[in-house]
Amino acid sequence: MAAVTSVSAGSSLQHRFHSSCYSSAKESVTYGLAKTVSTRFSLSLRIKNAATKPAKSPAEEEWSTKRAYLLEKRVRSVEPKEALRLQKENNFVILDVRPEAEFKEAHPEGAINVQIYRLIKEWTAWDIARRLAFAFFGIFSGTEENPQFIQMVESKINKDAKIIVACSSGGTMKPTQNLPEGQQSRSLIAAYLLILNGYTNVFHLEGGLYNWFKQELPAVSEE
Repeated sequence: MAAVTSVSAGSSLQHRFHSSCYSSAKESVTYGLAKTVSTRFSLSLRIKNAATKPAKSPAEEEWSTKRAYLLEKRVRSVEPKEALRLQKENNFVILDVRPEAEFKEAHPEGAINVQIYRLIKEWTAWDIARRLAFAFFGIFSGTEENPQFIQMVESKINKDAKIIVACSSGGTMKPTQNLPEGQQSRSLIAAYLLILNGYTNVFHLEGGLYNWFKQELPAVSEE
């Protein structure tokens, strides 16, 4: 059984988390660009039928569509301290959708991990094109949507559970001057998928786990 170790403020683990968060944020930001570049690779390499992109999944819907649906379903964002209170006093489950390695390095105590994106596993022409696209941006461990995400969540969390979805940066549905529709994130994509699949008590961690650790809220690691 993996040992569980408390994470203290200023620890080397927190330092590694910041590096991990930067890497994760970089990958998230470049994800859309990578898909565009991969299309160019497909054209330049003249990959035809074998490289045909699969049909669009719900996670790939436009952010404006996802955001409108989340707002319609009244998915609420909560700050880290409020999330901790809800977890302790109201039996909320924190669903950490980061990669497993990041989760093991540091996470809120009692959180459940189901990664929404995973390393690209297949070797079809389309997958090779995507790997090349990620490599173009210096990312040599490109990710893809986890096709078992909902099934894995259902195996761990009941449909009537109260869930707070968390990732590294968090994203936001709040409009700003520079981002009138807020900013998409892995946790908001996950919240969208959960609502689509029958979960009704879904919340979102505003500011992400970066702010959770920055505020020195309780966290553990698995060694």
